[in-house]
Formats: sequence, structure tokens, C-alpha cells
Amino acid sequence: MIQSAAPETEIILLTEEECPEILERRAACTAMMHIKGFASEAELLLEIDSCLNPEEEVVVSQSAMLNASLGATSNSSTPDNKKPAAKRASSANTSREPAAAGTGQGITRRFETNSHEMKLMLNELEIAAQHDVTVLLIGETGAGKTYLSRLIHDVSPRRNEPFLNVACGALPNDLIESELFGHVRGAFTSAHADKDGKFLAAGRGTVLLDEIDVLGPEQQVKLLRVIETGEFEPIGSNKTHVNQARLVVASNMDLQPLVEQGKFRPDLYYRLNMLKFDVLPLRRRKSDIIVLANDFVHQMSIKHKIPVDRIDEEFMEALHSYPWPGNVRELENTMHRAVLLETGEVIGPEAIML
Repeated sequence: MIQSAAPETEIILLTEEECPEILERRAACTAMMHIKGFASEAELLLEIDSCLNPEEEVVVSQSAMLNASLGATSNSSTPDNKKPAAKRASSANTSREPAAAGTGQGITRRFETNSHEMKLMLNELEIAAQHDVTVLLIGETGAGKTYLSRLIHDVSPRRNEPFLNVACGALPNDLIESELFGHVRGAFTSAHADKDGKFLAAGRGTVLLDEIDVLGPEQQVKLLRVIETGEFEPIGSNKTHVNQARLVVASNMDLQPLVEQGKFRPDLYYRLNMLKFDVLPLRRRKSDIIVLANDFVHQMSIKHKIPVDRIDEEFMEALHSYPWPGNVRELENTMHRAVLLETGEVIGPEAIML
């Protein structure tokens, strides 16, 4: 796509982290651009077209490529692929701000983080949220996968439709299929009435499948069919339904080892792995700990009408040094307890229970 803007030009694809080092090492290049945050293929091409000559060398960031490729998918029916880049861009929507929820805030504004790596991931996730594509979130328990899934829904064009969360790990394996696809009366012993599954109940909304790694072989086959064809049948029924919901899947473990062990279908894995995002554990983004702790204190003090307004320095040091195996969820519970038991306005070292 980018190469078509100037076939003679050498294109180098880099991640965000690599760009500063490359800029230092390749300072002799005639020209170099670090492009990110473009909402469409047209806007990216316009930027290249405006300052490109055939001898120049261009560095394009990974987030720009994600933007451009998804934009190209969404606008693939546009019959103007023979036009120069600048002319194509002039007729396209070049807004860099994705549509957000009713508050006007996108994912990057609503998920607090000081981590550079997390910010890059959130930027790409916000781009993906605008398109009807399946998203895979990988991260430890309590790292924020469910919250991110909800944000994906809230900033997407589907925001006014239902968001349904299926905790696959909390369901017996023989009930997961019924929960997802529904059943008709008499389909099995306890099926006393027809029941709509989550895919049908969600309509044009979003379905989150959490702990997808627990799905058995039969459920994996049916899920693969939904992703590939958009079709499914409730248990005991021969009536085919068309799925209109957007799918977000999450797991607290990498699925690749499960594929190698024969526990997860490789064809399903490759379908899900197209847009995979790793949610970092809290111990790998320690700069977020105090920010989140203060935010939780503020929330809980308002909720319980307790006049706690800050955290003691000693308590802050304890929070920062603790490894947080339960991640953000554990931090939230810790701060909730500290606020409830605090008798003054400052949470002191006596509240440390780590």
C-alpha cells in the first residue's frame, strides 16, 4: 500500500521503540519520517506524498501501519486506487480522532497509565476498536482485560448496543455451548424452555469471551465457524442464525503453547491472533501504581463519604515495592480496605497489610 506511493523509495517498518535508535544510527539519510496516529490509509499516503522524493528513505511506525491497513480494509470498495496518493487523500475522511463514547473520551484518556509500552498498545487498540474485527487480549488475572474490553465497546460504533461478558472459566464445559449459542426446549434434560445464547442476545453489540483457553474441542469448532462464516445454530435446532455481534476474547495465558500441546486449534488461534494485545502486569508498569492508588482512594472516599484525601509517604513506598501478583484488582481492593479502616484524612503506614 505505502510502496505504491513511490515504488523507487525504500520503506523501513519499525516499532515505536526502535525509531529513536534508528534515527541516531541513520542520520546520514536524505530524509526520514516517524509517522503515527493516522486514521486512514489516505491520510498516511497524503503525509508521505507531501514530502517525498524518489531518493528519500522513509521510516513508518507500526501503529501507522495498523491504522492504514484497517482503514484500507474498511474502504476497500472505493474504486480510486489508481489515483495519486494526494488525490486519494483529498476525498477521504482524514480525522485523526476516533469516535469515542458519549463522554467524548477515548481509550487512551480513560485507561490511566504512565507506561510508554502501554500507551503504544492503547493507541493501537483505539484504532482497532473502530473496526468490526475480533480482538484478543492477553494478560494476567486482574491486569485490566475486562475493563479494556468494555472500553473497546464504549468507544466503538456499537456503543449503544449491549455488552455481554461470558466468563468461560466459571461455566461447566457442557454449559458453555448453551451459554454462547443458546438451545431449544428439549435439547437436553434440563432444557425446559428455549433460551437465546449470548451471540443472539447481544444483537449488534459486543460479546466478551473471557478465559477462552478453557473451551473444549467442540466449542472451539463452533466458535471458529462463527468467526469465519458468522453463522451458528442453537443446540437442538436446525435453524441457522447470523451473528451480528463484535467479538472480543481474553485469556490470562499465551495461547501458543496450548496450540503446541494440541489443546487449542491452530486455525482458531491464527484467526484470533491477527489483533493480539498484551496487557502488562502492574509490576511491569510501576509508575502507574501511585496514580491508580490515588484514584482508588478518591473513588472510595466519595462512594463511602469518608474524608480521606491522600496517602502517607511510607505507605506509598510500600505500595511501590510490592510485586502485586493480583495486579490492578488487588491494588483496588487494598486501597478500598485502607479507606474503609482509616480514621483520619491521611492513609498511614498502619494500613499496610501487604
